[in-house]
Amino acid sequence: MKRFILNTGLILMLLYPVLGFAQTNLEAVLNKYNQNNIPYISVTELKSSIGEVIVLDAREKPEFEVSKLKNAHHVGYKSFSIEDFQNRFPDKSKTYVVYCSLGVRSEKIARTLQTAGYTNVKNLYGGIFEWKNQNLPVYDTSGKATDSVHAYSKEWGKWLKKGTKVYE
Repeated sequence: MKRFILNTGLILMLLYPVLGFAQTNLEAVLNKYNQNNIPYISVTELKSSIGEVIVLDAREKPEFEVSKLKNAHHVGYKSFSIEDFQNRFPDKSKTYVVYCSLGVRSEKIARTLQTAGYTNVKNLYGGIFEWKNQNLPVYDTSGKATDSVHAYSKEWGKWLKKGTKVYE
């Protein structure tokens, strides 16, 4: 029995690098999924410049309807249209900050904006999850503060440490 336990422990130690596929920190997740060709803006930096930038939410409508950053404009991800965006926001020189749950989908939307000629586009590091994790307020569609945040999925929701997780 003792030998079985030792062998099992040894096997698990050897397999851990293979089985331990879960990312251990936010930076590792973003490095895995992002190309890092869009500059990040921290939650602290965005908080201090919130009235000077245009904040864009690159999550899907059901996520946006649960909660959003104050005065954020929904642009979506799957439904995103650069033509519609250019009609809504024709000034390509303004500062645009794109966010999603963590910063993966928002990087893709930000890259699309950059390709279309928008010159000052940033990606919110850690997205709305990091915003909420730093105890900053989020709002429902009526503008009322809420504790709820759409957690996207169980896999991604583990990065939301504060607030009430909503899954649809």
